[in-house]
Amino acid sequence: MYRNAVKNKNVLYYLAGAGISQLGNVLAGLAFLFIAYELTESAGLTSVIAISQAVPYLLFGLIGGAVADRVQKKRLLLWIDLIRVPIILSLVVFYQFDMLAFWHLLIVSFVIQSLGCFYNPAYRAVLPLVTPADDRTTVNSLLDTVTRGVQVLTPIFSIDLLNAGQTIHFYSIDALTYALSALFILKIYWVEPLNEEHAAEKKRDGIFQSIVAFFVVVKDEGTIKNLFMVTFLMVFFNTWVWQVGLLLLLLQHYPSQGEEFYSLLLGWYGIGVILINVLIPFFWKKLTISLYLAGSLVWGMGILVLGFATHLPLYFLGVLIAAVGLPISSLSRVYLIQTLVPAQKLGRAFSSNAVFLYGSNAISLMLFGALASFIEISAIFLFCGSMMVLCAVFYLIRITLTEKARRKSVEAFK
Repeated sequence: MYRNAVKNKNVLYYLAGAGISQLGNVLAGLAFLFIAYELTESAGLTSVIAISQAVPYLLFGLIGGAVADRVQKKRLLLWIDLIRVPIILSLVVFYQFDMLAFWHLLIVSFVIQSLGCFYNPAYRAVLPLVTPADDRTTVNSLLDTVTRGVQVLTPIFSIDLLNAGQTIHFYSIDALTYALSALFILKIYWVEPLNEEHAAEKKRDGIFQSIVAFFVVVKDEGTIKNLFMVTFLMVFFNTWVWQVGLLLLLLQHYPSQGEEFYSLLLGWYGIGVILINVLIPFFWKKLTISLYLAGSLVWGMGILVLGFATHLPLYFLGVLIAAVGLPISSLSRVYLIQTLVPAQKLGRAFSSNAVFLYGSNAISLMLFGALASFIEISAIFLFCGSMMVLCAVFYLIRITLTEKARRKSVEAFK
């Protein structure tokens, strides 16, 4: 299974490029926050930097996917990687000459993330082009394992640079990862999908018309429509409680050790997610919408358990349950998009998915962040976990009944 996948050189180059890019992304993300606070000593302005990394996906996410579907992906990916090198290095140069200002940091953060709106859907759309259909679940699992593994381990390896006061060179490493990523992309071979219908669409429609055309297709594709809807709801109920609420809940119960336990739980979560990612291909070769919903159900149960947690073992249990459900849900979503959406529309599919995710994130952070001022955090966990479970159960029942009705209709026709 894994042996067949790693024998494919294109897959190895693809995974190496994804891993090295993720390394740079994590380091740069940390550097933007740390240096923003170093320059301003303002929590508010540091939050502005964080917001600047999410806003581009709401502005350009759909456009980026449409562009990725219309141009040669290799050329697009190479140009973006090469353009990002001098942009990110400009921060190092300005810092060394003691000329780095907050506005410069803000602009570069926004530009880099805006370029990512075009890069990420194109890179995601390449995976089905370099992977046989039978190996797709395995390669998706490897991709998620590599990127999440890098995300968990990078902060640990960055401690030496932080202690040496060399946070600015996170950007130097980030620039190097862009160059290495371009090298790996050059080594990957794939054939761009093209047919007469797609060529006519590109010639006839502009960027915005192609986005509208994609959503017309989604409207008629029930599985993808349900997938996007459930994803929006699940992420909405999960984002605040996971990113903010868990830390606040721990600080309430363990005022002097909350941050330490939070870091420990994140490490525990990362290990659990990586392990489940590795195991998924041994159990399922093809992933379904029912499996996606089952994973979402387990994920919601983990959040619900955290709402009842008052002692550390229960926190570990809730995080572990969430770590089991999330990768099943996430990998199933990616597999379904790759399988049900035509290759010529995959860029728009993944960019639409990103827009739903970032939009849901923003709404969740604003709404539940405001509610937390006068509602118990544990009550928010219980509400959000319950809603995640109910949403998953509702759609599972709905899809099961629809499939039964379809089978009866086919049998009656025969």
